[in-house]
This record gives sequence, structure tokens and C-alpha cells, in this order.
Amino acid sequence: MNNKVTGGIFKINGNIYPIPSNLSGVIATMVDASRNANGVMVGQKVGRDQYKLDNLQWNMLDVQTWKNILQEFSDFYVTVTLFAPDTASWKTLKMYPGDRTQEYPKSGIYYNTDGSPTHWINCKVNIIDVGEV
Repeated sequence: MNNKVTGGIFKINGNIYPIPSNLSGVIATMVDASRNANGVMVGQKVGRDQYKLDNLQWNMLDVQTWKNILQEFSDFYVTVTLFAPDTASWKTLKMYPGDRTQEYPKSGIYYNTDGSPTHWINCKVNIIDVGEV
């Protein structure tokens, strides 16, 4: 049986993109907390755990693929389907992007004759759960 992943490992608005070069999954627990007179934390969990696709990076993408990923965020909110480690199941969540960055290639072989790049390097974005149930 071949378990090798050939497509993306998450979907943005139902679309699959290349497997990233780097990705960290974060599960954040929101807490309404403060300290009492003895300095002991007093609090409780607020809402559900929230997810973040952190340090999401592709070392190199062609211009069209990066453009397609960036256009997913044109309405700001996106629907992301990811494999949640805490439930070992797929979840679909409403999420939003952090800053999106890319670098210009360092080699002339990645440029068209008009000076426009054919590829971007170090394409990065974080995608953060809005927390809606």
C-alpha cells in the first residue's frame, strides 16, 4: 500500500497547493485568566482550541501558483481543511492570513526578458483560525 502524499496536505477554499517546504501546526487554548491575591492563576478556558498553520513556507513557487495562493485571501477569510493532530481527523475551519511575504530570485535564470520573475523564493504566510464554532 502506498501512503505517499502526492497532493497538498491542506486545502484553501477547497483548492490544493504544493506541499510546503516548512509548516508548523499550533493549537492555542484561549484562557480568561488573572492572578488572585496569592499570585495564583485563576481562570478558565474560553471557547474551543484554535489552530494556526504557522511558519508556512514554500522555498520556491512559480509566479502563477503564488499568485493563486495570494488571491485565495482576497476576501480575507478563507475556508481551510487541515488534518488536526488532537483529533487525528480532518477539520474545516474559517481562517484568515497573516502577512504574506516572498523574495525575488537571486539568479537571472528565474527572470523573463522583460525583467519580471518566473518564480518567487521563500513564499511565506501564517493562516490563523478565527475561532468560530
